[in-house]
Amino acid sequence: VVLDKAKGVAADVEGVFYITTTEGNHSLDCDLVGYKKYSETIVVKGNDTTIVNIVLGNGNQLLDEVVVSAGKFEQKLSDVTVSMDVIKPSLIENKASQTLDVIMNQVPGVVVSDGQASIRGGSGYSYGAGTRVLMLVDEMPMISADAADIKWNYLPLENLEQVEVIKGASSALFGSSAMNGVVNMRTAYAKDKPQTTVSLFGATYDAPQQLKYKWWKGTSQTQTGVNFSHSQKVGNLDIVLGGHMFNDEGYRYLETEKRSRFNMNLRYNFKKIQGLSIGLNTNMMETRGGLFFLWQNADSVYVPQGLNIQRFSNQRMNVDPFITYFTKKGGKYSLRSRYYLTNNTNDKNQGSRAELYYNEFQYQKRFKNNFTMTYGAVYMEQQVIADSLYGRHTGKNYAGYAQFDYKYRKLTASLGLRGEYNRIDTAYTRGQLTKKINNLPFQPVFRAGLNYHLFEYTFLRASYGQGYRFPTIAEKYVSTSVSALKIYPNQGLQPERGWSAEIGIKQGFKIQNFKGFLDIAGFWTEYQDMVEFAFDIYGPKTGLFYQDRQYAGFKSQNVGAALINGVDASVTGTGKIGPINVTTLIGYTYTNPKYLGFDPLKDTLGLPNVNILKYRNRHLIKSDIQLDYKKWSIGWSARYYSYMENIDRRFVQSVLH
Repeated sequence: VVLDKAKGVAADVEGVFYITTTEGNHSLDCDLVGYKKYSETIVVKGNDTTIVNIVLGNGNQLLDEVVVSAGKFEQKLSDVTVSMDVIKPSLIENKASQTLDVIMNQVPGVVVSDGQASIRGGSGYSYGAGTRVLMLVDEMPMISADAADIKWNYLPLENLEQVEVIKGASSALFGSSAMNGVVNMRTAYAKDKPQTTVSLFGATYDAPQQLKYKWWKGTSQTQTGVNFSHSQKVGNLDIVLGGHMFNDEGYRYLETEKRSRFNMNLRYNFKKIQGLSIGLNTNMMETRGGLFFLWQNADSVYVPQGLNIQRFSNQRMNVDPFITYFTKKGGKYSLRSRYYLTNNTNDKNQGSRAELYYNEFQYQKRFKNNFTMTYGAVYMEQQVIADSLYGRHTGKNYAGYAQFDYKYRKLTASLGLRGEYNRIDTAYTRGQLTKKINNLPFQPVFRAGLNYHLFEYTFLRASYGQGYRFPTIAEKYVSTSVSALKIYPNQGLQPERGWSAEIGIKQGFKIQNFKGFLDIAGFWTEYQDMVEFAFDIYGPKTGLFYQDRQYAGFKSQNVGAALINGVDASVTGTGKIGPINVTTLIGYTYTNPKYLGFDPLKDTLGLPNVNILKYRNRHLIKSDIQLDYKKWSIGWSARYYSYMENIDRRFVQSVLH
């Protein structure tokens, strides 16, 4: 809110603001990202208080989309310096998706395979340990303390506001696990009017084409469930409640799942202390079922080996207290904490209890000349008790960051710095700036970006970001077996380092009543000491598998340097064709993932003579088209994945070699 083009203040979370001035006529301008700019002339008489009620109109629904993840403050999607996609709740609701990973597979350039997230080919497959894509809920990490994996079925979709996906290295702002990108799920707060939503859903599994594989009686197996949410304001208190129940009979014998979830968001806005609010968010879930790993044989692909399956029970809970204070001069102080518990029990003696404690203090100042500075400090601790799986371990993370964003006319510039220190038991960060400067007490991480508004609906951008990922407790210490496969620890596993750069263009367009934008980006990513989950002989090798098989299994390894480059393009649009509203999300991604310094005689973990990173697809095509007419919606979604050119050699080559 700016008075006479000179004196400005920021409104609080309720939209309330105060400005002191002199008697007479004054110009008042109000600007909020995602809304049309507001201007009027006001008259102040004597020492009276003048009350002004302002209602802002909606801005461009696509290019003015409001996002927070790119710089930890609200800004237009068209102004960000990195590639970013925004997913609204309507897509999730209309596809009847019950976990976020299903929707992530619809986002251009994103693949979630068996729970493992990858953006632009940045990750392969590691059986759930050590994600390179950081999952955030309300800007705070929602990854487990032991494996640092994403629990997709735990995320409270019933209270979803929107999902923001950042593509590329984001460690400077978000830390270790953001090496390949970030998925930030923002939950909803209460609006002025109470709202209650109940959603019932169901699904069926078709019988296999070859009926000899069908083990169940009747027509099909089913999924059923219900989602519930309610939000309202009670005086100064905002309340959001949500619940979820789900039952899956499964299409594989004995593999079932039952889960129930409850969540609550509370926020109290003080009236006597303008700008001050406190709150508490919480989510809790229990899941029970069976876990299928290997099939019985080629004629019984939906029956587990030995009719033996892991029976599990999981309890998860997070409690997030926070306090936020907006000053009258445009400053913002926030203190946010999270306690995240994951408790896994099963009948295979592979249980674990993992607790994550997260605390972040942030100060942000937005100046009237479109300059925003953000400073923050993070302390995180992991406590893991898993005597038969990982052992008992403690991890700690200290970090400090600074972010500077400046918009001058048509140019937006962004600069970020972070210092990261990680420790698990006696293993700790030895920071590296160059090959010669390589024993620092912390790891420095840097990012920079530019966005230039070339024409009315044309935006050019370029960005560079460094990535850093410290190994997880699971990667370093796991020691177990899954059916006939062994998984080995690697206490000497080293951190991954890398960087990502891109050049992109976002071009808005209008075809009659249809508006949208085309986004094209070329990207280049490099890794050092890349970690891969690899099948090999981890013991004395004779060359005869029947003798070496007692040492065969999986282990996380540093496999050297890697390069991933390519092109990412998408078209997003909405508008009316006659009486029908059309919404589209279409994308194509090409990646060229390969090892640097590949030697076919030494690099034998993958397929022979194939210099492609394992478990990647060169070509991805995603398409979602939705038609809305009054209260009716119908949609069509399609995904294409090109042939996976490289996997672990032992999955295709005879064990006798």
